[in-house]
Amino acid sequence: MLGSGFPTYLPPFAMKNDPTLSQYLLRIAQAVEQLTPGVPPDLDIKEGTAFVWQADLLQLKPANKVNCVELILLKGINQARETLLENTCRFAKGFPANNALLWGARGMGKSSLVKAVHNEINQREPSSLVLVEIHREDIHSLPPLLDRLREQSKRFLLFCDDLSFDAGDSDYKSLKAVLEGGIEGRPNNVIFYATSNRRHMLPRDIIENDQSSAINPSDAVDEKISLSDRFGLWLGFHACDQPTYLAMIDGYAEHYRLNVDSHILKSEAIEWSVTRGARSGRVAWQYIQDLAGRLKRKLDD
Repeated sequence: MLGSGFPTYLPPFAMKNDPTLSQYLLRIAQAVEQLTPGVPPDLDIKEGTAFVWQADLLQLKPANKVNCVELILLKGINQARETLLENTCRFAKGFPANNALLWGARGMGKSSLVKAVHNEINQREPSSLVLVEIHREDIHSLPPLLDRLREQSKRFLLFCDDLSFDAGDSDYKSLKAVLEGGIEGRPNNVIFYATSNRRHMLPRDIIENDQSSAINPSDAVDEKISLSDRFGLWLGFHACDQPTYLAMIDGYAEHYRLNVDSHILKSEAIEWSVTRGARSGRVAWQYIQDLAGRLKRKLDD
């Protein structure tokens, strides 16, 4: 009879020297081994210049083709374009550069600019910069990713598109530590770019609610907005006016050799923007896709 809390009956295989016990324990060991994560495979970055981080597998998945446009086609964002290109060129050459936050109006080319800059640099100096996309929901896996990239000889541009945080989301604290904090800090061969529709990546109501309920309101606000301070380079993107929108249309039509009368092109483009209720680089590109389809032209020629 065993003490309180223990079963009073032992199955036959639990008897000492019973061979069934060894088989049972072996099955348990095999099951535990399958549940235990193994050593992640070495990163294979010899081929390709663009990858997607798979956090669950701790692997980099090669991107067969990066969806990007030529840098010169990005109109209406000249200042941001030149600033980000210069910052990234310095980094690719091994000189100090800043993490960058591209924030502002949707559809104005924030993510397109990051990918276009990466493409431009690798056209100038092939394989000099590796682009690694990390999804918003995988931000928590940044530390192990950086540990693995730190060991590499190449230079990496980490990119997170549409980065934002909601109430109760604590991942932004991890990102703060990765960008500037911690003992080791950000590896010298890694730079981090993010795009967001919000300047501080947090909804205004969350910041205001924390401010109203905090003992020291200024401390609460400082805690929430200090994440954006970790980015040394802020680039703002704002809704474009009609001349800028039409310049985007003209640039695309000329680049892809879409032979349309200028008056028809202008009137159709304006009508397209009115039906969408907005003018932006994304709206301009959507019109060009529609136009190319009607003209039976491919845009990847």
